[in-house]
Amino acid sequence: RLPGGSAAALTKGGLKPGDVLILTKPIGTGTLFAADMRAKARGPWIAAALRGMSSSNSPAAAVLRAHGAAACTDITGFGLVGHLLEMCRGAGVQAEIDLDSVPLYDGALACLEMGIASSLQPANTRLRRAVANHDQVCGRPAYPLLFDPQTSGGLLAAVPRF
Repeated sequence: RLPGGSAAALTKGGLKPGDVLILTKPIGTGTLFAADMRAKARGPWIAAALRGMSSSNSPAAAVLRAHGAAACTDITGFGLVGHLLEMCRGAGVQAEIDLDSVPLYDGALACLEMGIASSLQPANTRLRRAVANHDQVCGRPAYPLLFDPQTSGGLLAAVPRF
């Protein structure tokens, strides 16, 4: 049995128009650890990221299932946009991200401001063509983190709007 007592796994393709997207962990681990490898990240930033990375997604999965999650994926190497794009394509829908509502690990923006990003981020950034308003949002400080590859990232789930 899976978390929440279900015998069936959630898939990426169950996203429906009107669903609300929930991200269960902050993003920014790729950028933070790229900075750490250059001795540019602060200890508390890395400690917080390690705590988040070591926390299991199982309790979040159970809560999401209990609240009617219809689609779910973990955010890993393809970043938030890459995994959301997979969900949208699988369901034949589009999604909207409120960039100000995306949780970020402490220090991730500061690392970007130092010009540091994950070595895998350029490959993920090719997915920017799927962002309908790319020209309007690409200058926002947090925008590059939407393409940041995550290690032990959180879950991205779609739940019905109540």
